[in-house]
Amino acid sequence: MSRQNIHIAVTGLNNTDNPGPGVPLIRGIRESADLNVRIIGLAYENLEPGIYMPEITDKSYLIPYPSSGTKVFLNRIMEIHEQERIDLIIPNFDAELYTFIKSEKLLAQQGVRTFLPTLEQLEERSKALLPAFGKKYGFKVPDSREIVNKQDIANLEDDFDYPVLVKGKFYDAYFAYNEEQVTSHFNKIASKWGLPVIVQEYIKGTEVNVVALGDGTGRTVGAVSMRKQYITDKGKAWGGITIDDPRMMEITRDLIGKTKWRGGMELEMIRTSSAEYYLIEINPRIPAWVYLAVGAGQNLPEAMVKLAMGLDVPSMEKYQTGKMFIRYSWDMLGDISQFEKITMNGEL
Repeated sequence: MSRQNIHIAVTGLNNTDNPGPGVPLIRGIRESADLNVRIIGLAYENLEPGIYMPEITDKSYLIPYPSSGTKVFLNRIMEIHEQERIDLIIPNFDAELYTFIKSEKLLAQQGVRTFLPTLEQLEERSKALLPAFGKKYGFKVPDSREIVNKQDIANLEDDFDYPVLVKGKFYDAYFAYNEEQVTSHFNKIASKWGLPVIVQEYIKGTEVNVVALGDGTGRTVGAVSMRKQYITDKGKAWGGITIDDPRMMEITRDLIGKTKWRGGMELEMIRTSSAEYYLIEINPRIPAWVYLAVGAGQNLPEAMVKLAMGLDVPSMEKYQTGKMFIRYSWDMLGDISQFEKITMNGEL
């Protein structure tokens, strides 16, 4: 295949202690031998590191949060499209997926492609609906409840044993060992992400994760599993290692086959001491540790771009086990003029 020149807009450039997937996804795309790309960074804040990192974006633009309204959000995307001729947008945050999925046809009319799950796929795997998802498709899932007020918290002891996990509808998860801690986490999460807040049964075991890519027909294009080696206080993997776990791969392919998932996803599972697997979360996009998959031999970001552009992508069955990643801090130096340009002009 000849090298294709593609303009790709990417969100999720906040490569901090709670990293977005944008930077590692871009790294994977740039390593493609088949794609000649121009990367347009879409940032929500003027200090997102991906704006300033060398050889990550070719140009970056500030965009409003989707909460500002669909019309305002899409108008800004179209302004950027007029300048950049965007071929493909890859959103990387759960909170922005609703807007992009609902706007998929409108974007396509303007020549902007996406490669996303359907709205039904997005909603049925939500944290609040995960028990129903497990029952529908035949996967073991911890019990969970939506809570919207303190009365709900008071009634938790009727159905749950402590500790429990308290989760936001998009992000954040905290252990709670009593009602007081549930209340504290509930207030923190609700103020940040809104209601409902989800309380989930705690399953004891080893947390294992899979990054996977589905083509929308039920085929798993690629999948790589890993075990977290180091976890931050925000629950983010700061180190991990690829593992060989045939049962995890079987569950992943079964899930993608049954749901006909389109796009990237991350499956978070707990493997118990008796070798049972509980699906505790399905993140509907590429995770921030995706570069480990690239290093292990499956360039899922490249494959996603090719699928979005209508190109044939063979299934990837194998990857290197024992491949490890470790995140680290690095003081990157820049100039105040860069900050001034992105702040004043909305682009850099």
